[in-house]
Amino acid sequence: MRPIDPARDALVIIDPQNDFCPGGALAVAGGGEIMAPIGALAARFETVVITQDWHTPDHQSFASAHGREPFSAIDLPYGSQVLWPDHCVQGTEGADFHSDLYGSGAVTRAKLILRKGYNPGVDSYSAFYENDKATATGLGGWLRDKSVRRVFFVGLAYDFCVAWSALDAVKREGIEAVVVKDLTRAIAMPGEGGAPDTVAAAEQSFSEAGVTVSTLAELT
Repeated sequence: MRPIDPARDALVIIDPQNDFCPGGALAVAGGGEIMAPIGALAARFETVVITQDWHTPDHQSFASAHGREPFSAIDLPYGSQVLWPDHCVQGTEGADFHSDLYGSGAVTRAKLILRKGYNPGVDSYSAFYENDKATATGLGGWLRDKSVRRVFFVGLAYDFCVAWSALDAVKREGIEAVVVKDLTRAIAMPGEGGAPDTVAAAEQSFSEAGVTVSTLAELT
């Protein structure tokens, strides 16, 4: 893998928010421990983007909106939807960024903070498209305007929002994608009907799509 080019590569930090870290409403194991290293890595890039889940209180991806148990699934007009605990509600502390992202200066360095998931009827894992796979966030065009052709992805969670973002970058936007695996953490849900769990499924998709999976130590 070629070295980082600070002027032509971008770092996209996926959902580094309190609700996805220990003590949060949808905590990902180990989520907090990657925030300081992510902040240090951000200093190596001229173009830093941070995505922010920004849900309405009645969001249709919330189990509470359907009287169902969290982590069950239902069919919505755009397809199957995992029902999550209420999380990252607009304006709450849980929706704010982890303190280490502020302390490192990464939030200040970000040229774009992209809010997603604010449409109450459609969830949005990917930084590029809502889960209807049709509604674009505009990130692809924004990166092309900045002459970015390769994006490094870090943050939460590896097998959902990070994975969907990296796959959309390659498959739909024609942008080279590198996932820095040790600067992510996974939810790791079991697959349905004997299907592989969400980590294995994501990594199979990475291999098929040409997403590079790397580590912090390998970045030069």
